[in-house]
Amino acid sequence: MSGLLIVIIIVAVLAFFLIGAYNRLVRLRNNRENAFADIDVQLRQRHDLIPQLVDAVKGYMKHEKELLTEVTEARARAMNAGTINEKIAAESQLSGALGGIKVAVEAYPDLKANQNFLNLQEEISDVENKLAAVRRFFNSATKELNVAVESFPSNIVAGMFGFSKEPMFDLGERRVEMEEPPSASFS
Repeated sequence: MSGLLIVIIIVAVLAFFLIGAYNRLVRLRNNRENAFADIDVQLRQRHDLIPQLVDAVKGYMKHEKELLTEVTEARARAMNAGTINEKIAAESQLSGALGGIKVAVEAYPDLKANQNFLNLQEEISDVENKLAAVRRFFNSATKELNVAVESFPSNIVAGMFGFSKEPMFDLGERRVEMEEPPSASFS
């Protein structure tokens, strides 16, 4: 009888461990998704500003049609991305395209003095600052989930229930550039 009691206690302890580990993984995954929801809000604001920026620049940059088309297409891809991972990749491309506009603006002193353009640049800088903050929070939540997914013994539970390591919102080659605070000045 005592052998059966020991087996029942061991099974109960294992069940509690599995339930606890599973619930922790679910909580961490949900924290990551909530963190991305904050990013999504900032990305939508950014997406709303891009057509205004393109329109403001269009009249000045007659020779930069390819660049403006690239920004518009990158915005469309970013807005249509479905999963978090697809959005991360699309936003990285969009950031690169927006960087191209910043470089091209240097050749247009009249545009740099245009108040509408300057206001848009300031709004975009503000959104980029907010994006940087929520991106750090998202990456922190992702790191915490990834540590739990890869650490023993929760990695066993993660494998049993299909939890996997998730990508960070990485800036890739643009990391050094993006670590600098955005500037609204083009002079």
